[in-house]
Amino acid sequence: MTVRAPHTFVSKLWANSPAAALEYEIAQEKASTLGRLGRALEATLATLRAFDDASPEKTGETRRKRRTLVDAAGHALWLFVVQREALGLRDTRTLMRDYRVPAEVFNRMGATPFDRP
Repeated sequence: MTVRAPHTFVSKLWANSPAAALEYEIAQEKASTLGRLGRALEATLATLRAFDDASPEKTGETRRKRRTLVDAAGHALWLFVVQREALGLRDTRTLMRDYRVPAEVFNRMGATPFDRP
C-alpha cells in the first residue's frame, strides 16, 4: 500500500516541476518495496524459528524441511539487502543484528537451489 501525499501538494509539486513529482512517486515506491521486503524477511525468519522450536529431533525429513526454510529465508534476505543497497543503505551489520539473522541464513543469501551441494 502506497501512502499518498495530499492532492494539493502533488498538484503544486507537478506545477513547479513534473520531474520532481515523478521523483516523489518513485521514492514512495522504493520505500513501499523496502517495507514489503522487510516484512517478508521477518515472516521467513519467524517461520524458521518456529520450526526450530517445534522440531527438536533431527530426522532426514526435518533436515530437508529446515534446509528449505533456510533457503527461503536466505532468498528473502538477499532481496531485502539488494533493495537496501539500491537505496544507498550499504551497512548490513545493523540489519543482521536487528533482524537476528542466523549465520546459516546469511551464508545462503543470494544462493539458488541449484547451488546446494
